[in-house]
Amino acid sequence: VFHKLGAGVAYETAVARGGRPGRHAPLSADQIDQLVQWRHALHRAPEVSGQEKLTAQTVSDALRATRPDRLMSGLGGHGVAAIYRGAHDGPRVMIRCELDALPILERGDVPYASMRDGIAHVCGHDGHMAIVLGVAQWVAAHRPRCGEIVLLFQPAEEDGSGARAVIADPRFAQIAPKYAFALHNMPGLPLGAVALDAGPMACPSRGLRAVFTGRAAHASTPHTGLSPAQAMAQVMQALDQFERGAAPQDSTFRRVTLTHAHLGAPTFGVAPAQGELWMTLRTQHDDAMQGLVQEVEAFLADKARAYGLQIEITFEDVFAACRNDEAATDLLQAAVTQCGALQVSGALPMRASEDFGEFGAVAQAAMLLLGAGEGHPALHDQYYDFPDALIPIGIDILTRAIQAAGCECD
Repeated sequence: VFHKLGAGVAYETAVARGGRPGRHAPLSADQIDQLVQWRHALHRAPEVSGQEKLTAQTVSDALRATRPDRLMSGLGGHGVAAIYRGAHDGPRVMIRCELDALPILERGDVPYASMRDGIAHVCGHDGHMAIVLGVAQWVAAHRPRCGEIVLLFQPAEEDGSGARAVIADPRFAQIAPKYAFALHNMPGLPLGAVALDAGPMACPSRGLRAVFTGRAAHASTPHTGLSPAQAMAQVMQALDQFERGAAPQDSTFRRVTLTHAHLGAPTFGVAPAQGELWMTLRTQHDDAMQGLVQEVEAFLADKARAYGLQIEITFEDVFAACRNDEAATDLLQAAVTQCGALQVSGALPMRASEDFGEFGAVAQAAMLLLGAGEGHPALHDQYYDFPDALIPIGIDILTRAIQAAGCECD
């Protein structure tokens, strides 16, 4: 039913089959359909991490119509925050979504496909933005009587730098929340179902780049040089020795995934002097990551030494573990229960990383997964597209979470 009907009608049908939308259910069907069209416009014009200038402007323009008490821009890069203040004291509650897309070529045939070659919203951040804009529209009609609501559109989630940059921005102290909530869609879970637990929510990860350097030679006399080829081949074949645990639910879980390899120049006349290996390290918790880093660094250094090579190791796309605070999880759980959403177990922590975990150091934070469908293309798949039917469900959950956290609204 979600795929066959408009998003607003689909949600109303789902509610009739057992959901409980209550007095502040999501917006009207017309409003939801407008959010769907807005999401499609974002989908056509994706921007990668750190380059979300036009996306941020589009978001700011839409938020002005909701009459926030303050609209901040340029947070930690291109971040945007809309602030709605109640007349009386109360907690500050933040809802966070992401602005950025991915450097991936979209292959789906939707009529609103990306118009930018090699860049696409194939993680659903366009849908998350539509949900949070819907929350803003709901808040505009139900102004807080107490406390403060902050709706944050965060830059650069995909490379792990955005949340840290926002928190490091001196202006963040003015909107630092008591509670922070977020959601992320998740293919593989039933459409509209929720995964939520206290504790580990998303795995820490980091990208490791190893550059091996030897000495070039003529291709006819490779023995006069020092090629990194054999060392790199052995490393690639041996990375599975670092694997532990069958799934991230296991506290010993860790993975090392080769993501890129490069050797020499594209020529037939030169035995190469240099090569690179890129890999992603992943564990369940931060302490385990430190141990894995030390082991992999020692292994790579030993291989380079054995072949007389120089090696340089650097790290990029560093994500800390994302953990759900118990009190914040209870509040988010209350919102999910009120919505009558189906809940699933065993999906957390997810293998993927999330820089929302950074907000756990400055607030009581919790994030849930919202099912995108059991047969839906995976996140970062070239055929992925956000299910529009999730927009009203996400709005319902997050507006209830705001109230559960103590921001009473009219």
